Amino acid sequence: MGKLIALLYGLVAYLLFAVSIVYSIGFVTGLIVPKTIDSGPAGPPMQAIIVNLLLMGLFAVQHSVMARPQFKKWWTQFVPQTIERSTFVLFSSLALLLLFWQWQPIPAVVWQVSNPLAADLLLGIGLFGWVLVFISTFLINHFELFGLHQVANNLVGKPMPAMHFRTPLFYNVVRHPIYLGFIIFFWATPVMTAGHLLFAAVTTAYIFVGIALEEHDLMAVFGDEYRRYRQRVAMIVPFLGKS
Repeated sequence: MGKLIALLYGLVAYLLFAVSIVYSIGFVTGLIVPKTIDSGPAGPPMQAIIVNLLLMGLFAVQHSVMARPQFKKWWTQFVPQTIERSTFVLFSSLALLLLFWQWQPIPAVVWQVSNPLAADLLLGIGLFGWVLVFISTFLINHFELFGLHQVANNLVGKPMPAMHFRTPLFYNVVRHPIYLGFIIFFWATPVMTAGHLLFAAVTTAYIFVGIALEEHDLMAVFGDEYRRYRQRVAMIVPFLGKS
């Protein structure tokens, strides 16, 4: 019964993740969803900046702290190892949904592409970034990354396989294709408002902080194998930023 409950918990966490990540596409692009990065009544710009920074800071702290090995070691004293990843996914999704809900628009236009063909091209490039994110998660292990593999193996009494260092497809071009996809998605837009610019700039800065933390953890696990990988493959821009 406990294993079945863990599986259901993992499925709920994954479903909430799916809702939040699909909503993020509409939130950033302004397509379909009721609340977007630029919709809603605009209040005082300074108030909006403070609220939005607090929302992004909450997500960044939650995401970074819960991803660290030291926190996981402490956290799994209270949360079973089987659902640790699902719990991380659940908390991250809730923080993201809170950001969407409480985001304050700052509608001043920084740039706008008026040519319809160029505007559609920029939108397409942005959506390509999201496709890159999606494919890159499956190139490693999408279902392990978001906790389903763990709860499914637990249900059938199968241990999780040992971690192996792999660099499939895009990972031979840049070390972090998921983060590259997010950066493309955030910045490739035909209409850049001040609110969108704030979102893109802060999340991009956070991505580079996250890369530094993640690579520190990866070198601790894989040692010289990952150090050689850093020397061989660019960090985020193809052919640039090798260590």
